Amino acid sequence: MKPFLFLGTRAEDVAADGEYEAVLRHSGLPAGALRRVRLEAGPLPPVDLDALSGVIVGGGPFNSSDPEDEKSDVQRRVEREMAALLDTLVERDFPFLGACYGVGTLGTHQGGVIDRTYAETVGPAEIELTPEGMTDPLLAGMPARFTAYLGHKEAVSVPPPTATVLARSAGAPVQMFRVRQNLYATQFHPELDLAGIEQRVEVYRSYGYFPPEEGERIVARSREHQVTEPMRILRNFVARYAR
Repeated sequence: MKPFLFLGTRAEDVAADGEYEAVLRHSGLPAGALRRVRLEAGPLPPVDLDALSGVIVGGGPFNSSDPEDEKSDVQRRVEREMAALLDTLVERDFPFLGACYGVGTLGTHQGGVIDRTYAETVGPAEIELTPEGMTDPLLAGMPARFTAYLGHKEAVSVPPPTATVLARSAGAPVQMFRVRQNLYATQFHPELDLAGIEQRVEVYRSYGYFPPEEGERIVARSREHQVTEPMRILRNFVARYAR
């Protein structure tokens, strides 16, 4: 099998490692089948798509809607590299799954509006599939409504004209969309289980996602929910595109 490529942007080792390990665990891929590049640590090396089954992008603290003069040099470099990669991925309709930061990158690339209108607090949320989502092969076996963990400062307020909206929530009209037939982005985290969100709350307590004193309450609320369905998306992605 040709490996998948995982692109991360988290500078904090514990969160970066936790995310990668969660994608491995929930996708069912062995470590050798998920090559990892930490974009925040250095430039993206050349990517040979013919040697890959697909590309997966994780989340992170970068926001596409950040004012340009507030972005770091690293963030600007990562955005340039992602835009150039997406030029090729979209042209080839190459398998792509972007979680959280994937919405900002793919959504911006395709002409959507990404802003702070539908920011949602960290924790569990009910996700609802659209009629198009109910028939999408990547969502095969998913219930019409399910709980996922999320937390984001920005979201899609106007979908790209090329996008098919696949899922929504009470707090955000676009929780997942598809471009062409094989490029997907989710606002929620398909890799995130209870242990993962507990770790993220601790790591990102001072990053402005929530008041620091609210961390324990967010963890307690997260523990009230069984989150098992979003991970199916990772398994479906691998099953559909592994070659």
